Amino acid sequence: MADISDIYYNPDNYVNRELSWIEFDYRVLSEARDKNLPLFERLKFLSITASNLDEFYMVRVASLKDMVHAKYTKPDIAGMKADEQLEKISEQTHELVSLQYSTYNRSILPALKQNGLRVISSHEDLSEAEGRFADTYFIRDVYPVLTPMAVDSSRPFPLIRNKSLNIAALLKKKSGEEELEFAMVQVPSVLPRIVELPADETGDRSFILLEQIIERNMESLFLNYNVVTTHPFRVMRNADLTIDEEEAVDLLEEIEKQLKKRQWGEAIRLEVEDKIDKRLLKTLKRELNISSSDIFEIAGPLDLTFLMKMYGLNGFDHLKEIPYIPQQVPELMNEDDIFTNIRKGDILLHHPYQTFDPVVQFVKNRRKGPGGTGN
Repeated sequence: MADISDIYYNPDNYVNRELSWIEFDYRVLSEARDKNLPLFERLKFLSITASNLDEFYMVRVASLKDMVHAKYTKPDIAGMKADEQLEKISEQTHELVSLQYSTYNRSILPALKQNGLRVISSHEDLSEAEGRFADTYFIRDVYPVLTPMAVDSSRPFPLIRNKSLNIAALLKKKSGEEELEFAMVQVPSVLPRIVELPADETGDRSFILLEQIIERNMESLFLNYNVVTTHPFRVMRNADLTIDEEEAVDLLEEIEKQLKKRQWGEAIRLEVEDKIDKRLLKTLKRELNISSSDIFEIAGPLDLTFLMKMYGLNGFDHLKEIPYIPQQVPELMNEDDIFTNIRKGDILLHHPYQTFDPVVQFVKNRRKGPGGTGN
């Protein structure tokens, strides 16, 4: 009979936590791929897989990279060292992202078009009337909030904020100089990323992403240059918080300081278009000091979390599940406050089937003390 300790400590009996999480995100993605679900619910699930992956990289992958930098070589309970986990994570997340965009391009987009919603993938596909609308929108609403930045010997490579969507460009001076210069502009988060265009003669609704409108008008941002090429990119940074509660004089102040650092941590993931100019990619890779295994070449729009905004569009309720309204809790359907009701006997709340309001009321009233009298 095997010793129980041999079974307990055998790595073959465990699954690595991070790889297990990736399997969870695959499970969420399977919901986005399920054609039995209403179309807009599939949009929501696809958006969730993207936001999940962002958080996974910023915290869990970042933590593993910190271990590698610290030369920590102890394997986890599943027998994998930090560098081995990173290698496997890179392999599986690249496959996950490929499946995300296969779902988006080959299933979601055609289904949206069949249901009267056209998503224009490239500004080159705009009609003449749509192009005029996009240009007017750019001049009126977008241009005033843009901050274009060029890089040369006197202007260093700018700090790229965590999770921000940016457009990189290679420029050539109109004066005739052959040397290419790098420039970029951040897609403003203060404006909606999804821009609706005027309806066509069929009555279908058309949308284009904000970065495409900016790309279309890049020439107006750099008047003394010819724009050679432009491509969006997005950087994920180490956002794993390290807080020493014992050493912190003011814990809240320490948390605020660490949250600010999340914007400027080590670059751990770079998303670019799959057709990006290799010269641009080389510049980004060098300046961000990022390895090839952490670069994701994307066959579609970067950052699919915008699909959650699309889910919120009016006029498509027939493509969503009927909203569920949580039931009231019978024991609390009276005029007494929650503490008075608790004194009458135990109350079991069933979430999400029953409303969460009693929990909110409990917290609010607890600040004032039982019965709202304060203590």
